[in-house]
Amino acid sequence: MKVGKATKKYETWLGKCVTLLEDDLKLKHKEMRKAVFPFLRATFYRWAQVWPKECKEVAAAPEVLAVGDLHVENFGTWRDAEGRLVWGINDFDEAWPLPYTSDLVRLATSAHVAIAENHMSLDPKEAADAILEGYKEGLEKGGRPFVLAERQSALRTMVRHRLHDPQQFWQKLDGLTSLKRAIPPSAAKSLARAMPEPNLTERFVHRVAGLGSLGRQRFVVLAEWRGGQIAREAKALAPSACRWAAKGKGAAKILYQEILDRAVRCQDPGVHAGGRWIVRRLAPDCSRVELKELPKEREEIHLLHAMGFETANVHWGSRKARAIRKDLSRRPHGWLQHAAQRMAEVVREDWKQWRAHD
Repeated sequence: MKVGKATKKYETWLGKCVTLLEDDLKLKHKEMRKAVFPFLRATFYRWAQVWPKECKEVAAAPEVLAVGDLHVENFGTWRDAEGRLVWGINDFDEAWPLPYTSDLVRLATSAHVAIAENHMSLDPKEAADAILEGYKEGLEKGGRPFVLAERQSALRTMVRHRLHDPQQFWQKLDGLTSLKRAIPPSAAKSLARAMPEPNLTERFVHRVAGLGSLGRQRFVVLAEWRGGQIAREAKALAPSACRWAAKGKGAAKILYQEILDRAVRCQDPGVHAGGRWIVRRLAPDCSRVELKELPKEREEIHLLHAMGFETANVHWGSRKARAIRKDLSRRPHGWLQHAAQRMAEVVREDWKQWRAHD
């Protein structure tokens, strides 16, 4: 099945699970044409469909509750219950039971593509090696959250460089047009529970963000609270695209909250997944980190090592570390780099087809 047909089938399936916004879907399709990296970010459904066939030997591995849509821009910052700045994986929309290798190969593939498009400057082999070494270290140490207040000086320096200017952040949200219609009652209820106190003067807006989830409903409530602005967002949840790729096999349960609860992690107290919505606090220090926001002079090997380690933090929740380490010991040298190179080629060919199709 070619990517154009696969996209149509997936969006038809997704439209039966959640309300889709036609204008946002058109924007997503446009963004997918621009380059291979945004195409990869936007098409996890295609990855779920093709990677087990393209990497059969690599896909034969112990299963964990995996991130699914893991890539080098699915990392961000938040404040934990102590107010400390924490860094880690930012989005678990596609969480699903998968071979542990799926997350590693997708992460390494995204680095490979980012390097090819000059978003990163190191060698693809170095990137894959750094991810794998970080992952192995995370398994050996039993996981460890990335609290940026203490040990993580290099990562802290990189991440703090991109913390949004508060004035610009709020100006961008303030510039969004107020919704003329009431938002779905379930979304309104979820957002109300996330506010610090009831009966605030509120304004609801529609926010366009992300790529993988672009097309789903995403509502933001803005309010003034005790001398400053606050914002909460509700994004529609759907079963992982892995269920679509498996032709309906597996439970339709959404696993976002479960993977959060299992992971070795300093939780974001502002994130709650339940029912039809994932609700999170929006703030200048609580958002996804894009590569372009990092300093030009940065320790990319260290960054990718940390991404591998954080992947282990999540996989640790499945209690399969021993089986994974045993499986890793049997794999040939360079397996991750070879698998990432192969998948980068597959994604690139799909992108070329998409541009010709669209």
